[in-house]
Amino acid sequence: MEAKQAAKQAATPATTPATTQQDERKAIFRDSNFRWLIGGGAMSMLGDQFTLIALPWLVLKMSNDTLILGIVLALISVPRALFILIGGALVDRYSPKTVMLQTKYINTALLGILSLLLFIGRLELWMVYGLALGLGISTAFSIPSGTSMLPRVVPAAQLQSANGVMLGLRQLTMFIGPVLAGLLIALFGTASQSMVSDAHGLAAAFLFDCFTYAFSAWTLSKVTMKASPSASQHPQQAGNGTKQLFQSVLTGLRYCWNEQQLRSCFIYWAAIAFFIMGPIQIALPVMASQLSNSASTLGLLAGAHGAGTLLGMALSGIRPGLRFGNLGRTILLIDFIVGLLFIPMGLIHASWQGACILLAVGTLGGFLHVAVFTWIQKQVPPQMIGRAMSMFMFIFMGIGPVSAAFTGWLMRSVTIPQLFMSSGILLVVIVLLALVISPMAEVSDRPTSA
Repeated sequence: MEAKQAAKQAATPATTPATTQQDERKAIFRDSNFRWLIGGGAMSMLGDQFTLIALPWLVLKMSNDTLILGIVLALISVPRALFILIGGALVDRYSPKTVMLQTKYINTALLGILSLLLFIGRLELWMVYGLALGLGISTAFSIPSGTSMLPRVVPAAQLQSANGVMLGLRQLTMFIGPVLAGLLIALFGTASQSMVSDAHGLAAAFLFDCFTYAFSAWTLSKVTMKASPSASQHPQQAGNGTKQLFQSVLTGLRYCWNEQQLRSCFIYWAAIAFFIMGPIQIALPVMASQLSNSASTLGLLAGAHGAGTLLGMALSGIRPGLRFGNLGRTILLIDFIVGLLFIPMGLIHASWQGACILLAVGTLGGFLHVAVFTWIQKQVPPQMIGRAMSMFMFIFMGIGPVSAAFTGWLMRSVTIPQLFMSSGILLVVIVLLALVISPMAEVSDRPTSA
């Protein structure tokens, strides 16, 4: 009897981690709920890339003023950063599906209005300001609802595989979306004197994003959410919900400040966000306009950065333990190299040169992105992870737009080569200062607290 069981076990192929992961991926794609969610989500993420390319191009064509471009980007990003914690509270109190559907309806309407006004030649800058503000506020609620959907759709055992699929699709859309958007704008653009240059192409790009929001709202309506306790089931807590929210936020801020490694990293990343994100958001559209005056060039540059990010994340998955001493020294070394790559960025004379530099920058950034997220998840206790990640997101969503507005004002008096060279040198200086006067070089993958 025992011999038969042993023979049967020997005949059964061993289950390896790779085999298990493949089985989990197959299982989630057999789940109709996940298919509805991922199908609409992929379309929506692709559409987002069209607006990310079309909006800065539109503002530059309407105003030819980098300060106005910075203001428009800030109108999207600052409300998103300020309201994102309130959005998370609403998601917890109601339902991520309910909140997400409302934001999709709102964005469909806003982008439809934008594309129509642009197509008929009635769009004015004050309208762009209002529409940008509406999109920013709506996104503040869609981000926490989107990140809360998967645990309520797929089984816990398949959550990691589902997250991997979603993250991979997001990076794929960041690669192909900007290229397709640039080609669409260039293909359908118009040079009519009575309209904004490239007006029809820009209207087509916004209309495509409008369609993707409507399509993803329809697919989301087909998704069935798993039951979960809701704040509405505890009405006695409703009266002091706002007070509890602010107390929770303050507790999270105190935790991040009291943890030395987290405090050092967040201060360091705040400096990086201010000196680097602005030039990327503002200077790239301007540089693309100077290189060829074509939106397809901007799409190529943004697509190269997205492709590099995807490549870097794949490398991080293949070699997750790749470090240069420890995590802190790895962060500093990579940022040092990025600073050196930024210095000659403004001196390029062909779009392929910029694409090569941005491909390298994206690869380094993608590798670091995965390493940093994994470090935060390991470093922070489960009951604090949401607030720590919100703080991390706030740094880039809150400081980044301020940097963009400042860069837009600065570019009224400096050239593209001067801007990139200054940003690159500042990044190198920040890295060297962090190496000498902060604990950044000692940041380890090992958690510092139990």
